[in-house]
Amino acid sequence: MSLDKLEKVLASEPRYRLSQAKIAVFKSLAESWSEVAGFSPKLREQLNKECPLEIKGEVMQSDHGDETLKAVITLDDGCKIESVLMRHERDVSEKIRRNTVCVSCQMGCPMGCTFCATGAMGFKRNLTVMEIVEQVLFFDRLLKKKDERVSNVVFMGMGEPFLNYDNVLAAVRILNDKDGLNIGARKISISTCGIVEGIKKLSEENLQVNLAISLHAPDTELRSRLMPVNKEYSLDEVFVAVDDYIKKTSRQVMFEYLLLKGINDTDECAKKLVSIMRKPLYFVNLIIFNPSGSEGMEPSSMASVKRFKEILEKAGIPVSQRYRFGRNIKAACGQLVFEM
Repeated sequence: MSLDKLEKVLASEPRYRLSQAKIAVFKSLAESWSEVAGFSPKLREQLNKECPLEIKGEVMQSDHGDETLKAVITLDDGCKIESVLMRHERDVSEKIRRNTVCVSCQMGCPMGCTFCATGAMGFKRNLTVMEIVEQVLFFDRLLKKKDERVSNVVFMGMGEPFLNYDNVLAAVRILNDKDGLNIGARKISISTCGIVEGIKKLSEENLQVNLAISLHAPDTELRSRLMPVNKEYSLDEVFVAVDDYIKKTSRQVMFEYLLLKGINDTDECAKKLVSIMRKPLYFVNLIIFNPSGSEGMEPSSMASVKRFKEILEKAGIPVSQRYRFGRNIKAACGQLVFEM
């Protein structure tokens, strides 16, 4: 659906109708205008015809039950995208269960990272604002049946967010808006492979969203082999932009590091990573690779992961380790790609 189109349809109605419509979409999570009380039958019929609320999605469930769900969503033009719901066990400090949706922002991806299945499919097109938001709405409707809602959103699915900057930021504002999905800005994360212009623009947005940098290598030579983007935006340029972002926002920045057996998981790589991470408000998130057809690439052994993490910790580098979600349904990091 399109909010712009919704506004046009309701232009001749009293002003409060638009507010009622948004409440139906974002608060009540209506799946059809026929469910919405207070609208005339004629208006419901018109809205169902011109602004249908249906989201065409197919859900796949992991071997671990409903902790991880992947949705293949068919867009109006027939394109298919994937997004993932990760349901975390409730922490003792959390009043509600954390439900994180990993959203896509592009159909495919133009970046061509060697370890990423999405990159291998190439780039098709950018997603619209509502095509991004609808991914969260889709899972919100599922969670409604359990009396739960989406609590966190990460832009870590198909595509590079900063190559669809305007639509991504407009989607973030709807997700964050109290009259939208009302998800706290600090519970929204945007991951970039290092598009410097995007980092600079985000630093001026006055939004307390989280910034993540897909790093995956501790030096320029190795990063250029893994991530072609490094040839256009060098590590030095990325770090300058990140430092400026931190200076302007005072917000912590996460550096994602995907561990690949024998490629970037050695002691030498860990020590190099320590040397470039010794700055305030930097922290590292280690990710275990999920094989996705990338030739010659395997996940690091658990012993290597443990050793790598210990080197960072002993050097005083803040570090966390991401749990591998949804491997059997190809819902894990770097595996979002629709197979025709």
